[in-house]
Amino acid sequence: MNKITRRAFLCGSAATAAVAIGQAGKARAQSSLTQSPVIRVAQSQQVLNLYSARHYDTDTALYDSFTARTGIRVNLIEAEADALIERIKSEGANSPADVLITVDAGRLWRAEQDGLFQPINSQAISQAVPANLRHPDGLWVGLSKRARVIMYDKTKVNPAELSTYEALADEKWRGQILVRSSSHVYNQSLVGSLLQATDANRTEAWARGVVANFARQPEGNDTAQIKACAAGVGSIAIVNTYYLPRLAKSEDPAERAVAEKIGVFFPNQRDRGTHVNISGGGVLKTAPNREAAVQFLEHLVSRESQAVFARSNNEYPVVEGVELDSVLASYGRFRDDAVNASIFGRNNPEALQIMDRAGWQ
Repeated sequence: MNKITRRAFLCGSAATAAVAIGQAGKARAQSSLTQSPVIRVAQSQQVLNLYSARHYDTDTALYDSFTARTGIRVNLIEAEADALIERIKSEGANSPADVLITVDAGRLWRAEQDGLFQPINSQAISQAVPANLRHPDGLWVGLSKRARVIMYDKTKVNPAELSTYEALADEKWRGQILVRSSSHVYNQSLVGSLLQATDANRTEAWARGVVANFARQPEGNDTAQIKACAAGVGSIAIVNTYYLPRLAKSEDPAERAVAEKIGVFFPNQRDRGTHVNISGGGVLKTAPNREAAVQFLEHLVSRESQAVFARSNNEYPVVEGVELDSVLASYGRFRDDAVNASIFGRNNPEALQIMDRAGWQ
């Protein structure tokens, strides 16, 4: 597997990589003048160009197993989602990218709005992945799930006090809530899900109540919220599930001690269920190797690959019946909100406006 890392992409060597890809394409084009059409097609299908915003080294096992199964090599370019989307747009019809993978349905929506995807027609995917985790028109498919939950300091909070996302606006939590910035798509999608469940007025009132209950101005990522909770800065945090198992399995005793202090609560179990978001991928409209791209996504939703998502990055599989990571499983089973993940992106602009008006920085 060839790989261009996020660091290389963002520090400028992505330009070199693009030149390299362009030179390789030029060489292939020149040599193809003397080759038969059958040979040209066969050779073009031996490489799949993947643009991915997932930055987990453990995903390499997924790409290697795809190559072992199909003989198709994965050429990986990693960067942040917005940078990848802009790169695909700038490359236009000549983009070498076959598949875009990113985290959060909100970012998939951004790519969808820019017209980057083409429909995926795959019975294997439709049968494996529930409809709410796929785009209604087949433009992308969920590959893994992560729940956005309430984590709490077990020495200060009785989980019987917790119930719903909506209840976090109650003044009894004044000065207790830890959460990252509104600029992050994870929170934007959470607010988008609340918009779908209620309406704009009630969602804005909720956001204002949550802001009033902040323990501090938002700073840092989800791991920072968990650590601040354990340190007593606040007593509850709104975070994605997979961050806590990372701390629980850390080689650093201090991080394991943090995890020991934190409990996990799944909100809204008596009504719509806990907000769940996805990592997902789609086939690009300009994909040179569309057939290989569909094969690749089918591979990622196979039970074999879903087990890798679950074991390696503490995520929930999108396919039912796949065994969870043992630490993640220890937090318990829960009912997840069955709203289609495409709603989070559709509601994203309004969610951002609401958060801005509420003073959620």
